[in-house]
Amino acid sequence: MDLTLSPELAAFRERARAFIREHAPAVEKRPGTRSPLPEELPEHRRWWASLFEAGFLGADWPEEWGGRPDHDPVQDHLFDSELGAAQAPTPVGAWRLVATALLAYGTPAQQARYLPRIRAAEDFWCQLFSEPDAGSDLAALRCRAERDGDSWVVNGQKVWTTHGHLADLGFLLARTDPDAPKHQGISAFVVDMRTPGIEVRPLRELTGSADFNEVFFHDVRIPGENLLGAPGQGWEVARTSLARERAESRREDSVTQAVARLARLAASAAERGLVEPHDGERRARLGRLLARAEISDLLAWLQLEKEVAGAAAVDDAAITKVFFTELNLDIHRTAVDLQGTAGILTEGDPEVLDRGRWQEGWLWARGFTISAGSNEVMRNIIAERGLGLPRE
Repeated sequence: MDLTLSPELAAFRERARAFIREHAPAVEKRPGTRSPLPEELPEHRRWWASLFEAGFLGADWPEEWGGRPDHDPVQDHLFDSELGAAQAPTPVGAWRLVATALLAYGTPAQQARYLPRIRAAEDFWCQLFSEPDAGSDLAALRCRAERDGDSWVVNGQKVWTTHGHLADLGFLLARTDPDAPKHQGISAFVVDMRTPGIEVRPLRELTGSADFNEVFFHDVRIPGENLLGAPGQGWEVARTSLARERAESRREDSVTQAVARLARLAASAAERGLVEPHDGERRARLGRLLARAEISDLLAWLQLEKEVAGAAAVDDAAITKVFFTELNLDIHRTAVDLQGTAGILTEGDPEVLDRGRWQEGWLWARGFTISAGSNEVMRNIIAERGLGLPRE
């Protein structure tokens, strides 16, 4: 595996750094998938649209929808790494998931309607997949969509809908054929979140914020033209989109950069007398995390090279997802521990280190091991589909 950047990729990285330095918004990057504050949303939209306009997002789309003919998948990895290094806000919402579905299964009319609006950041999307009894076993969903003339009428409940309280549009999975095998009776839809009959209820989280939501559908009427793919094709649409999301979970941030920030945090805690300045066990703990971080980043590069070469394995995304998310959790747990008694402080306390961002990140880190398919499910994929082990 050759990690040396070509002159073209090195030039791209420099252009990305300069763009971020000049255009990044004056809003703070928050841990996890925190929703923008309502008053900050216009600035976020401006930022997201500028990234599409400059060719840093959506470069892998077909040229007719704004993609670049010279796109190299390595550029995406480099750009996300530069966003992480600059601690610039990452575009949030289900736009990547939706774009994958639209490009693979959308009608020409759907693509013409929604893809330009994604690029202009005019629509903020949420994902309406999970239900109270259909999380990791997504195919067990019960939310129903029944055909009524040229429309579909939806009844049911979704849960853990990130950004649902801010979203303009949703990517919905609903059961359209209750008599078909559970994986074959599901269809995918685009739904306007302002449609009568949709009720969004925020869920207060451990972090104190409410970025997840319950969403209830009461006789919600969806136009037939909003069906994404064919009736009963929803499971295939979802799997295609989720495979992309899992592969990109490795790009939330470079964990080697996170460990470097962690080392600076440890030094600050020692300077303030919160921990012993010369603690061999702490140094060893940081060293182990750095070694794992290097492995995580190398796994991401290996997966990327295999994708470019057309040699990706079925379990590649699952392996990198599990390794990254569990390391990310350990990094944030360590960050809280290294602060000593200050680790119990939170944002707003005058004595808190780094404005309490490590504490908030720790509360969020567990969620990454669940989102895009829980790590337990990912381990089953690795075992059964990657290693060929028998199902339990």
